[in-house]
Amino acid sequence: MRDKMLWFGMGLVIGLLLAATGMTLAGSPNPGAGPTAAASQMYTLQQIYDRINNGAAAAKMTTFTEPAAAPGSTMVTLDQLYTLAGQRSRPPRTGQINFYGTRDDGSLRKGVVWPDPRFTDNGNGTVTDNLTGLIWLKNANCFGIQNWPAALNAANTLNNGECGLTDGSAEGDWRLPNVRELHSLIDYGQAMPVLPSGHPFTGVQSNNYWTSTTNDISVYAWYVNLNDGQINFISKAQTYYVWPVRGGQ
Repeated sequence: MRDKMLWFGMGLVIGLLLAATGMTLAGSPNPGAGPTAAASQMYTLQQIYDRINNGAAAAKMTTFTEPAAAPGSTMVTLDQLYTLAGQRSRPPRTGQINFYGTRDDGSLRKGVVWPDPRFTDNGNGTVTDNLTGLIWLKNANCFGIQNWPAALNAANTLNNGECGLTDGSAEGDWRLPNVRELHSLIDYGQAMPVLPSGHPFTGVQSNNYWTSTTNDISVYAWYVNLNDGQINFISKAQTYYVWPVRGGQ
């Protein structure tokens, strides 16, 4: 009992000291200054939602504006933010919907549900994957087959006016996807190619596509086979297809 009283007394003293010095504990809803002060700058719920959803970065709010209406009409709600955070912390579904055994992938369909529509054709030579937020070149066969250094360079120097692009992009905006990014397009319920049904891409080859990821043996790089979803690595001297991407973290 004496120990409990001692801890209670210490907590009371610390609380009084903090109140006397004007310190604000982390997580307190009361900022240490007025709403326009630098110490009070914060992100809106919409900015946090966008950061989780598609990686969009934003500057902290420097001024305070009273919402014109309830949160449902002006921004996302805390419930929406909570749901999205849970979804983004789990891997997405594989795309398989047929089942072949008790509690197999097709019957359980575990993972984050794909958005509907999965892809958005932006009408400028690009396609946005609404699951990952990545922006892909619509033409999946603009460069033919290249060895790995040439594929890397082709993606890095892609810009507006090439490959059907009218998006205003400049050299350096595009790149070769890493192995996880390219593999994120795979739908295991499909074949030849293993892309989601109804995708808007053109020129897709049921063949091997380079990724920017190098194997631990530096003369080898990883590729993804769009015929069956296989991932493997091979000599960078080999010639495979090139599919640039932009965005991501």
